[in-house]
Amino acid sequence: MMFTQCTQKCASFVLLIALLCCILSPPAQASKSSEDIRCKCICPPYRNISGHIYNKNVSQKDCNCLHVVEPMPVPGNDVEAYCLLCECKYEERSTTTIKVIIIIYLSVVGALLLYMAFLVLVDPLIRKPDAYTQPLHNEEENEDARSLAPAPTPSGARANTVLERVEGAQQRWKRQVQEQRKTVFDRHKMLS
Repeated sequence: MMFTQCTQKCASFVLLIALLCCILSPPAQASKSSEDIRCKCICPPYRNISGHIYNKNVSQKDCNCLHVVEPMPVPGNDVEAYCLLCECKYEERSTTTIKVIIIIYLSVVGALLLYMAFLVLVDPLIRKPDAYTQPLHNEEENEDARSLAPAPTPSGARANTVLERVEGAQQRWKRQVQEQRKTVFDRHKMLS
């Protein structure tokens, strides 16, 4: 019950943040900051000049060696030959989308951590000893000393939490495995 409420609240919170970011973000061209666009030129070594990578915030039409490579490492008559060797690429990214994805990711991780803290700290305090689970724990401790008959379940006792239901199913599975082992070993002894 509390888990579903927590999950619904977390999902609502994440959706609210995503919607606010989408609504409040300005149009795509107007919101381009200097980190969102760049021209990157990779120039290999040329004569006695080592290779270098140049980055500059310019428009897509100005993304070429002449506008990006500053200061020009070669004299005026070698500029054209040097620029032919350089490979320039226009790169564009959306920092707003990156920020929204990081916020959503951190919100989900935070919700999972809160739920884990709830399970570790609060659930043992809420959970009370049940007449159904106590015989199962005693049976597990003494399963080697006595036969593995199914534990009687009181008619009024029910598993209240998901953990108790899982523990009950696990105990039933262990009893079935022990019974199967016993049957297999008995048959093996009879055949040999």
